[in-house]
Amino acid sequence: MIRKSFFLPAFCLVLLTMTATVSARAAASGDEELDPIHHSVDGNYMDFSPIGKLELPRIFVTSSADEGLGIDFFLTSTAAVERGGYAATWDTAQGEGRYYEAHLTPPGGGHVLVDMSITRHLVFAWIGMLIVWLLFTHIAKMYKAGIGRETAPRGLLQNMLETLILVIRDDIARPSIGAKSDRYLPYLLTAFFFILTCNLLGLVPFGATATSNLMVTAVLATFTFVLTQVGGTKDYWMHILWPPGVPTFVKPILIPVEILGIFTKPFALAIRLFANMTAGHLVILSLIGLIFSFANLFGDGAGYGVAPVSVAFSLFIYLLELLVSFIQAYVFTMLSALFIGMAVEEHDHGHHVELSPTH
Repeated sequence: MIRKSFFLPAFCLVLLTMTATVSARAAASGDEELDPIHHSVDGNYMDFSPIGKLELPRIFVTSSADEGLGIDFFLTSTAAVERGGYAATWDTAQGEGRYYEAHLTPPGGGHVLVDMSITRHLVFAWIGMLIVWLLFTHIAKMYKAGIGRETAPRGLLQNMLETLILVIRDDIARPSIGAKSDRYLPYLLTAFFFILTCNLLGLVPFGATATSNLMVTAVLATFTFVLTQVGGTKDYWMHILWPPGVPTFVKPILIPVEILGIFTKPFALAIRLFANMTAGHLVILSLIGLIFSFANLFGDGAGYGVAPVSVAFSLFIYLLELLVSFIQAYVFTMLSALFIGMAVEEHDHGHHVELSPTH
């Protein structure tokens, strides 16, 4: 008898193999191409291939000599071109006719100042926010009713979430921040569960990973940056603007380095999360792309032949991505707590000895 624990991976493998072989046939006939970079970046549409694509609303803040500043709203990119008079230009000839993949220019010699259009990464960020809000609204009601406070947690969902909450509180927040940890715990929990939810949404069919968008990770890192600087104590700022325990003539060299460090920490946070979540998807798409490449080069038989091997490796990377989704959420939260903890910590300067050149 097949163990239940192996059923889901086996089912995924069969499903992915069937999908891949169909894709290989399409690639061999020249009807379909797979571009890993293109499929992992953001776009003004929801990709439900091979079913189709759903265009998303376009919102432009424009400027023109005749009308000045204005805001244009269209339900789709096609509507912007066909009814709004926008001009479409494509980077490649293959994009002709697909207005949602084009650069749009307003009519009358105007230009777009700000493109506020809704993208699929933004949609999945909203979905992630909604899921986190619904989960914790439900859990809060259970705690308010005494379930989990006066009694043991009830149900798989509450037990699972409480386990993660305790890990963030007891293994990250309190060791890193100390007595002030409860003040920053809501942010750390929100960041962890939002990042984790967005990471996992990118692994579902037709999903997109909002955390593989640098703008999303930059906003998250900015929140950590602001909380760190606002919560910084006098000791924290003194270590940056006038480092104790070093010779005076060294301080003009060290101070710019310390100031630069203020900005490199959130920058590293944003890049680390963005790069890790993008890399895994590119590897999976590249492995699936082997089917297309072999089918185009050597025919249908080669596409069918390489499909099981390609999909098996893709499934392994997929399961690894599942682990990475948790690890990256944990790492971002842990580093945020460390940065905040270093800023709010009260330092003891009694052990510092001001060195003079004669020493």
